[in-house]
Amino acid sequence: MNRYTTLKQLGDGTYGSVLMGKSNESGELVAIKRMKRKFYSWEECMNLREVKSLKKLNHANVVKLKEVIRENDHLYFVFEYMKENLYQLMKDRNKLFPESVIRNITFQIMQGLSFIHKHGFFHRDMKPENLLCMGPELVKIADFGLAREIRSRPPYTDYVSTRWYRAPEVLLRSSMYSSPIDLWAVGCIMAELYTLRPLFPGNSEVDEIFKICQVLGTVKKSDWPEGYQLCVPTPLKTLIPNASNEAIALMKDLLQWDPKKRPTAVQALRYPYFQVGQLLGPRPLSSDLRKTQMKPADPKPDLQSVSEPVLKYSVKAPGRNSHQPLQQIPLPQNFSQTESLADSVKQEQPHNLQKVRSQK
Repeated sequence: MNRYTTLKQLGDGTYGSVLMGKSNESGELVAIKRMKRKFYSWEECMNLREVKSLKKLNHANVVKLKEVIRENDHLYFVFEYMKENLYQLMKDRNKLFPESVIRNITFQIMQGLSFIHKHGFFHRDMKPENLLCMGPELVKIADFGLAREIRSRPPYTDYVSTRWYRAPEVLLRSSMYSSPIDLWAVGCIMAELYTLRPLFPGNSEVDEIFKICQVLGTVKKSDWPEGYQLCVPTPLKTLIPNASNEAIALMKDLLQWDPKKRPTAVQALRYPYFQVGQLLGPRPLSSDLRKTQMKPADPKPDLQSVSEPVLKYSVKAPGRNSHQPLQQIPLPQNFSQTESLADSVKQEQPHNLQKVRSQK
């Protein structure tokens, strides 16, 4: 590494950091990627996917690997220097690209990708950050750390590519994907070039699929049979093993996508789930409650002269250990406790009850 002088850090990733350097012999600017893990043999270095792929890929739209250096068990890749990446190019714009510029950028990406696929590799991590630029005039595909050979045998890992550019077959956990996932990513990048905003900015894998469905609609069997099979539902019986078959049948019909296919309340009541010889509906009152309801009311007393019973009604505030009593509510003797509590709380304490509900 004594043949290069490092000038500044350009970036830092999971696997390595990138420095801007200069050749001491020619003065040429280079980008030096220093891998974070240590390498104890040349064979180990040469087996890296990034080295394997870039050794074979020499194209105007693929970043050029100039040199590989192993020094004190640290590995360095020396690349040609590029001014910025496509994400930075878009971020710094204060107005949209003309379509002619987008067409030229997309053409260069497609040219580089066509060459990569033709030579037996697919990238697996196409995104604006991995497309290096010298302004919009020159674009090169970079970062082959996740690249795979097309002829290599699946299954592959399902966690590849940044989520916003991840193809549906990967999001749906297929392990049999190939080079078409790179083309999906280019479609996303192309849309972003027009709007300067990501097309599917999901904040999770589920949200990502939802955002794709918002734009493309839900997948149909005729559109993509294999993908349709990947959208396998989980049986309700698996999720609710303690429910009877009759309960599952009712829930399944109530949870139809199409509202027209769901039963009405009247139809639902006719389902076998309810036809089991069980007494359903309001329960008969207990004898004590029946007596309370049938007790004739006394003449209205003078509330100021009656020594009335007092009920303390308290509500536990969420997240606290102490009870906070509301107001002491006087109960006239001619009211049952049940009626008085409901009516008095309703009349006297609307503010407090509303406050408690808003805390939930």
